[in-house]
Amino acid sequence: MRVLSGIQPTGRFHLGNYFGAIRQYIALQNNEQAFYFIADLHALTTVRNPADLQQYTQNAALDLLALGLNPEQATLFRQSDVPEVTELTWLLMTVTQMSLLEKCHAYKDKLARGIAADAGLFTYPVLMAADILAYDSTLVPVGQDQIQHLEVTRDLAQRFNHIYESEVFTLPEAHVLSDTAKVPGTDGEKMSKSYGNTIEIFEPEKKLRKKFMAIKTDSTPVEESKNPDTDSVYQLYKLFASTEEQDALAERYRAGGMGYGEAKQALFEKALEYFSIAREKRADWETRPDDVEEILRIGAKKAREKAQQVLQRARAACGLSAKPASP
Repeated sequence: MRVLSGIQPTGRFHLGNYFGAIRQYIALQNNEQAFYFIADLHALTTVRNPADLQQYTQNAALDLLALGLNPEQATLFRQSDVPEVTELTWLLMTVTQMSLLEKCHAYKDKLARGIAADAGLFTYPVLMAADILAYDSTLVPVGQDQIQHLEVTRDLAQRFNHIYESEVFTLPEAHVLSDTAKVPGTDGEKMSKSYGNTIEIFEPEKKLRKKFMAIKTDSTPVEESKNPDTDSVYQLYKLFASTEEQDALAERYRAGGMGYGEAKQALFEKALEYFSIAREKRADWETRPDDVEEILRIGAKKAREKAQQVLQRARAACGLSAKPASP
């Protein structure tokens, strides 16, 4: 089994990123092989400042390493360091039907919101397909909103294989991530950078506490009973606390006599404790940028070696020279 996943460097990772995806990516790294990439090419559809993109990419590497990605078990690399993927994207584009891309929700959603969608967004699913197919991936962790793109990947792989009468591409399967992706943000909506309601994992302690204390709650007086099941503070607390701790706080909610400020403080302390080791690791990695770069370099070399094998098969199938470039 080979696991493949990428994450866009469009800003600092937040609690929704971690509990919705990153934690599960790291759990899957114990399989036979795992390839995890920082999707800087995909990020170009939204990040236009080159300095920002470089910083976001560096932060992504630091955060992933601090949160438990082990380069001895998983291959970590920058997407743009594997040029075979962009060539493979073109080969796939030549067999991609426009009607297939027009149905993709990311493109349709932007059009519906009156936002001009460029060719990068329109062809985004093809680059994603190349990302997956380039490494003979068999298992791809995806959220509910990405299942369609994996289906597109399978469609393109099958179409290419059929047109050129050759089993060039391995068909990947989806590993659907759990519903913990729906982590509430500071306003009660799903945590998302696009909503401006995120709580970043590695915020400085004072800023982190300020974010937690700013979580929106109802106006129930301190002395009255409160419903933990409808409160964002409690829903976030559940992510960090044991069952016994969850039950104890829920009982205090229902008993009355506790204000939301006290619950927010308990949440902040739990979150700080939960990520304490990761925060220490990140501080250490920050002092070793050359080591981080070496991990990405070694990862890219390994990724290119695999991608070249797949690209060579694809080039040969459609009549191009099969000789790969040197890594």
